[in-house]
Amino acid sequence: MVALQHGVGSSAVRGNVHPIGKAKAEAKAEAKAEANAEREDMQASTVVGRLEAILASFDGCDHALGLSEISQRVGLPKSTVHRLANQLCAVGWLERNSGGYRVGLRLLELGSVALQRTGLREAAYKHLHSLALRTGLVVHLGILDHGEVVYLDRVTTTRVSLPTRVGGREPAYCTALGKVMLAFDDPASQASALSGVRRRTEFTIMDPRAMQATLDSARQTGIAYDKEEAYPGLGCVASPIRSRDRVIGAVSVTGPIARIRAHSLVHEVRNTAAAIWSGEVVPLPRPLATAR
Repeated sequence: MVALQHGVGSSAVRGNVHPIGKAKAEAKAEAKAEANAEREDMQASTVVGRLEAILASFDGCDHALGLSEISQRVGLPKSTVHRLANQLCAVGWLERNSGGYRVGLRLLELGSVALQRTGLREAAYKHLHSLALRTGLVVHLGILDHGEVVYLDRVTTTRVSLPTRVGGREPAYCTALGKVMLAFDDPASQASALSGVRRRTEFTIMDPRAMQATLDSARQTGIAYDKEEAYPGLGCVASPIRSRDRVIGAVSVTGPIARIRAHSLVHEVRNTAAAIWSGEVVPLPRPLATAR
């Protein structure tokens, strides 16, 4: 009888999974799935990071880059760069020619979409051209992104050569555009933007107290200056573009430091910034005597 009962019990256990055992199996399977997902995320993150580094190596470059040069810039083996660059070529983000690789038209198309996303560029277009004609200087439209200025537009009616370009970036701390937008940002964002300050020229503001005084002045006056702080020989005057209680961008005039007449340009730049968002009619351009 005892043996018979034992046999019946064993059959029952074999035929039905014990609740505790089932729970352990499910937990083990879930942990394995999570581990696999984390591993896949890490691998994907590594690939995305490498692709981003390769694309970033073309920043400010208007010519093709060879495989060796890209490899040196991003710190990856040439075999890895070759494989990833070919994948970028397949989707049109890069193009390959006899000189190596260059930015593809597909990437430029996507960049244009990003630049037009806010509608700010279209709203500012006529105002920027009017300001450029009146001052004879290069006019920039920019927004702030993680402590950097992103140039949405650049308008020039002169032959002044500048290192800036549409879609390009510059640190906010050494540019008039950046400082006038940082001045209205929250303290945490300001601290983050100023944490990696590096000397660009002998005039770059490095002292934290001096920088804070500069931002305080920009917030009070609505005007910021760049006096050869980003590039030797170049000066800039900028004013913020507001939408209700926040700053959504900034406009500036840039040129040789000797041609930056602050007393006449401040009025022009500030009024242009105010007109961009208010939708005022653009006045008939008339060159300023000080800008000749």
